[in-house]
Amino acid sequence: MWDPEKYLDYADLRARPFYDLTSRIGATSPRRVADLGCGPGNLTVDLGKRWPGAALECSDSSPEMVEAARSRGLDASLLDVNDWTPAPDTDVVVSNAVLQWVPEHRDLLRRWAGQLPSGAWLAVQVPGNFDAPSHALTLELAASPAWSSQLADVVLREDDAVSSPLEYANLLADAGCGVDAWETTYVQPLRGSRAVLEWITGTALRPIRAALPDEAWDRFRAELAPRLDQAYPTRADGTTWFEFRRVFVVAQV
Repeated sequence: MWDPEKYLDYADLRARPFYDLTSRIGATSPRRVADLGCGPGNLTVDLGKRWPGAALECSDSSPEMVEAARSRGLDASLLDVNDWTPAPDTDVVVSNAVLQWVPEHRDLLRRWAGQLPSGAWLAVQVPGNFDAPSHALTLELAASPAWSSQLADVVLREDDAVSSPLEYANLLADAGCGVDAWETTYVQPLRGSRAVLEWITGTALRPIRAALPDEAWDRFRAELAPRLDQAYPTRADGTTWFEFRRVFVVAQV
C-alpha cells in the first residue's frame, strides 16, 4: 500500500527528476498527454499547465494514490501499467519512477514505441541506485535469519531492475525511435532525524511495510535505522547527504 503523505515527504527533491525529464520533451501542441504512474498527481497537474490544450490522461495502480490524484481535480484511473495501451491521439507519454517495479518493462517500452503515432514522445525516468547502501542494507536485513521467513515472499528491487542509459537507448533506437538517454546522480541534502530511513520508507520499504504487521514493521525499522545512520552520517549542520542515481530516456517515435 502506498502512503501519499509519506511519499510527498521531500516533495521538492522527488520532483526534480520529473522536471529534468519532461524538460527534454519537444512536443508543442500534443493532442493527448498520458502520465503513467501518476502517484498523488502533484506533478501531473503541471503537465496540464504546460499543455493546456491536451487531453490529460493519468493512472496509477495504487487506490490510495488515485484517490489523492482525484482530490487534486484529476480524472485519474486505477490501472496497472502493464494493461495500458495508448489511444490513437497520444502524443506524449510520461512514466516517472514507475517502471522499476515492472520486471517486463523493457517489453512494454518496445510495445508502446510500436503503438504510438509517428512523432509521439515517450519519456521515462527510473531510479538506478539499487546497489546503494540504502538498498543493500535493506536487502541484507530482510535476508537475515531474524526476518527471512517473514519476508520470504517480498520482492525487493535488485541491481538488474533497470537497464543502463545505453541499453535503453539501443532498445528504443532498435524500435525506430530517436533517443536521448542519460543518467544523473543527485547529491540530495536531507534533514531531520534518520532522514534516509524516512526517505526510503516512502518508496523502497513499501513492500516490506505491506508484508509486516505494525509491531514487526516498527521493529524492522528500528533494526535498519542504525545501519543507515552509519552508512549516511549526519553532518554537524544537520544535513545528511544522500546520493541518488537516476536513469532517463526520452524517445521520439
